[in-house]
Amino acid sequence: MVNQLFLPETEPVEASLRGFARAHSNLVVLHDDPLFVTALDRDPRRRVGLLSGGGSGHEPLHAGLVGRGLLDAAVPGRIFASPHNRQVYEAGRAVAGPGGLLQIVKNYTGDRINFGIAAERLRAEGIEVRRVLVDDDLATESDRTATGRRGTGATVLVEKLLGGAADSGLGLEELARLGAEFAAASRSIAVAGRAQTSPARGGEAFSLGENEIEFGVGIHGERAATTAARPLFDKLVELMAARVLDALPEGTEQVLVLVNGLGATTLLELYAVYEQVCVLLERNGVEPVGRLVGTFVPALDMSGFSVSMTALRPEWLPWWQAPAHTPAFPTTEVAR
Repeated sequence: MVNQLFLPETEPVEASLRGFARAHSNLVVLHDDPLFVTALDRDPRRRVGLLSGGGSGHEPLHAGLVGRGLLDAAVPGRIFASPHNRQVYEAGRAVAGPGGLLQIVKNYTGDRINFGIAAERLRAEGIEVRRVLVDDDLATESDRTATGRRGTGATVLVEKLLGGAADSGLGLEELARLGAEFAAASRSIAVAGRAQTSPARGGEAFSLGENEIEFGVGIHGERAATTAARPLFDKLVELMAARVLDALPEGTEQVLVLVNGLGATTLLELYAVYEQVCVLLERNGVEPVGRLVGTFVPALDMSGFSVSMTALRPEWLPWWQAPAHTPAFPTTEVAR
């Protein structure tokens, strides 16, 4: 099979990050032994470093969120693979503030293990470390899923809220508590009409029929429990948005919304999805006070999209609106 990904035959992640750092040299610094990215500067009020990371293939997550007002560092693994604990450790040493270090970790076994090992090493050196675990994926909310919900698109929402909170000068324990609350208030669901290209063997990683979708696909190409017949557009988006909204805390009145492309989905499609999501929210008396529409957490070149929401408390809104200057995060503002 032909590999449709245009990547170098050797060291594709390193090559990509070198180009990324060159393109955004006013915002980030690349460290190559071991591999991680740090922000060029940070708000002087920030006392706690924010560190995240995970497998490559999800760009701009996480390196694209490194910069003033958001992450202090991001650690990339190989494609769809956790970064090594040495990378996490060295990045943590580089960006820990006087108040310590907060790790933002998606709920995958490899990430939990490697970030955990790094945290223990940092604590042994006297650096205080806490963790926020993002577990927003409704497709894996089941008693049969031993590891619990996966961490997916809502990671972007959680990281932005934490960036704003960290820049207000909050300490490590309070940020860890808030991060857990942000994650608990966030849920996502994703669908795909075509799988991503397999970097190892080329061609599509799995096959779907012309009128089939994966309802509940994962960001590494994990298949859903069942393959479904593709419904009409309005019905599909309404089903996704309703499922996410129903999973938020009772009495939710305001939300942050992320409509995220999985790699091969156009803005023409994503804005249509966002419009339909807003129609459902308005029908249910819920206000989308913050929004992101675009490709932030893809699965390489998968054709599909995800819908994420965070139930927003009024006191959290200033952290969402706080300024951030990173390669990939847009200006935030209240939706009109």
